[in-house]
Amino acid sequence: MASRSINASYFEPSEDQMINLLEQIKDWQINHGFLLKLMPSEEEHSVLSYPVGVSVFPTPFPRTQFNRAIDLQKIYNELYCAIAENENWLYSVTKDLIPVEPLACALWGIYEETKKAGIVQNISAGIFRSDYMLHLNDNDESVSVYPRSIFETSLKQVEFNAFSCAGGSHANRVADMHRYLTRIGEYDLGQEQRGKEKINIKSLPPNNNIEGIASCLASAHAVYGSPKSRSVQQTAVLFIVQPKNFNIADERPIEYALWDRDEPVPAYRLNWGDILRDTSLTDSRQLLFHPPWMKSKSPVEISVVYMRAGYETHEYDVRGFQARLQLEKSTAIKCPSILSHISTFKKVQQALTAPGALERFLSAEKAAAVRATFVPVYPLDESPAGLHARKLATDPKESARFILKPSLEGGGHNIYGDEIPDFLSSVSHSRWSSYILMERIMPPVLQNVLMGPAGVYEGEVVSELGIFGSALWQKCTGSERRCEVLENSTAGWSFKTKYSEIDEMSVVKGYGCFDTPRLMEH
Repeated sequence: MASRSINASYFEPSEDQMINLLEQIKDWQINHGFLLKLMPSEEEHSVLSYPVGVSVFPTPFPRTQFNRAIDLQKIYNELYCAIAENENWLYSVTKDLIPVEPLACALWGIYEETKKAGIVQNISAGIFRSDYMLHLNDNDESVSVYPRSIFETSLKQVEFNAFSCAGGSHANRVADMHRYLTRIGEYDLGQEQRGKEKINIKSLPPNNNIEGIASCLASAHAVYGSPKSRSVQQTAVLFIVQPKNFNIADERPIEYALWDRDEPVPAYRLNWGDILRDTSLTDSRQLLFHPPWMKSKSPVEISVVYMRAGYETHEYDVRGFQARLQLEKSTAIKCPSILSHISTFKKVQQALTAPGALERFLSAEKAAAVRATFVPVYPLDESPAGLHARKLATDPKESARFILKPSLEGGGHNIYGDEIPDFLSSVSHSRWSSYILMERIMPPVLQNVLMGPAGVYEGEVVSELGIFGSALWQKCTGSERRCEVLENSTAGWSFKTKYSEIDEMSVVKGYGCFDTPRLMEH
């Protein structure tokens, strides 16, 4: 394979300049809450924390591809709103997961129970994130081998996230940080920078994820309206969260933004394990929250349930199943609904690559724009395409070009390249159908300096661009249209960079750093 390294480096500061720059970054992170909790370290009077991994310099990225990803997001929002309201298609795509994937079994079971009881809320909210990488085509002889240009790339989708999309607040903070460092001249070396293109504020896009996500929740809250239950005076957004969460600085800013609006939107947090203890349903199925610290006051009626937990299989034991069922059966607007959650399974991503699949939900023009971001993705079932994929996946030479992906979310579950054959040999053939085989994206390799818990790294890196979207939609009945999109917005972006030799990308789990794209003109 030809070299993918690109000579688009940052400037090379002196030792004193680098020391000062690192001090500026650490101080900025401490003063802006750009931190992760050190678990377990919490005491009554204090908690230890450490800075989130960040790039020292913004990483070059083509402005045209950034703008393209931004433009695509509303189309992707529209697509996944429509998928979430097409129960029959979604079931046909994911039904084979039910006997082999406990999470799929649990979610479909909850949906069926909700359906039997009668669905009482036909409005849903979604906070989405579509992740991309730049892709170099090594078979294109018209592309020079070295140095490669970042403009000789295409934009390819890594995955689409529709449930508990994390990183929005951190991405907001790192953009603010790099823009601040640019404003105060930390990247301006004067004569020493001669011959290098200067980093300027216009090349660093502003980011407004926190407000964008909060606005979606506030809109859903407004649509829900005043309390329906006579026993309460207040409605609120309820964040469902994991206990002992080290990533609190990514969640809380959204909550604070809701309270900080000109017309404050009340927002509360509830651990996944406490749902059955601290919530109840009225006879009309309003969801009431009983804050344990407010026992003397009336309960709060929940307008919107915002899920930041419930994506791991182990969460769906007997109590977890009943807890999610209680939320789904309620009149609260879910962000996301159970079907929207199911739409984030990788089997859906694979099914959408089939001829004609996108046209079921989108116009031909929009479908073509989305399809251009796809790389080949195969099922691993017993269909002709699946049997072909099984041959590729079990061949040590062929498997190097692929990633094996399960339906699980949360990062750290993928199997890469030459590890795939041995992994599959350890898995029962009956479970192979729960995986998809995705052709690897070959991103350009750039140079940067990354700073994280393990120290400062200088060398080759690759980046991933995520675009946050938000939507509010209503299920249509008695109409050819399955849903009406009430609001459709691009909320912001995330940009993550990792060492080039690392496969996984999850900053909070130690795989990479938050970064800002330095938008480059051709």
